[in-house]
Amino acid sequence: MTQNDSDIWFEESSGSGMTSPLSQLDQSDPTTIPEASPLSLWGVVLCVSGTLIVSENTIVVAAILATPSLRAPVFLLLASLALADLLAGVALILHFLFLFCVEPTDWSDLMTSGLLATSLTASLLSLMGVALDRYLSLSHALTYGSRHSRRCAAGLLALVWLGSCLIGSGPMLGWHCLNDITSCSVAQPLTRTYLSLLCGGFLLVVMVTLQLYTGICRVARRHAHAIATQRHFLPDDQSYKSKHGGQGKGLSRLLLVLGVFVSCWTPFALYGLLGDASSSPLYTYATLVPAAGNSLLNPLLYSLRNRDIRKVLLHACCPHRHTHNTHRPVDV
Repeated sequence: MTQNDSDIWFEESSGSGMTSPLSQLDQSDPTTIPEASPLSLWGVVLCVSGTLIVSENTIVVAAILATPSLRAPVFLLLASLALADLLAGVALILHFLFLFCVEPTDWSDLMTSGLLATSLTASLLSLMGVALDRYLSLSHALTYGSRHSRRCAAGLLALVWLGSCLIGSGPMLGWHCLNDITSCSVAQPLTRTYLSLLCGGFLLVVMVTLQLYTGICRVARRHAHAIATQRHFLPDDQSYKSKHGGQGKGLSRLLLVLGVFVSCWTPFALYGLLGDASSSPLYTYATLVPAAGNSLLNPLLYSLRNRDIRKVLLHACCPHRHTHNTHRPVDV
């Protein structure tokens, strides 16, 4: 098959013979002994971005788990999402090591693919869990957030990660195309059936999450109407306004996170459903770059925009300056 100019340019700039779930398999003689690819600009960007993702998300996870006051269900879900992004960064670093530092093997490809699938599934379900938490916190404001709710959230996260690990183990358990190139997807060595199920599941989770936010908007409007009709009976103090005025801000913040997630992952989800092994690897990288950017942006959205997490980070940097600061209830 004759390659076009874009494919030739991409292979020259990213390193020839890449064998990974992020690129096309080298379709040369199968008897050729695999060798580590020469270092390229893409490899350096890959390693640097993976390192930044791991560093940022490690800080977020550590800040939440090390702070007893951050034990509301939503913070457990945010820690789960950060942990999933952390695993995605680890997968990028492993991809770099296997591709440019040691000889790539089938085992390394399958392990990296499984880790990426696990982190993606956990991110999807954790984000949907955040939306569910917001819905329950509004519709059951008097009882949600109790110790029982925290135990339910912990149990839900255990199921999320168990399911994610089972889905991510698919490539290692034989759901790959190493023995049948014709069944490969745009993200080899994943089969087209396996990737289609992942991408279809992503679109389904997005639809459910959007439905949850629609319910949140309905509940918020009912609350706003009830408050407006009883406003002359309510005390005019700053604490009440601060407590109830942050709901709209928190909703817009989560909608921003959802919008970033959808815009980052939708290109690859659609490409995974429509593309096949004959598609150019350039398009695979072009759709995966925004997906990797999502794992890089999530810590910034949570750690810098959330007041409680920001207080924890500032206290860790300047403990004497923030000794007397206390954490408000959930502000997400």
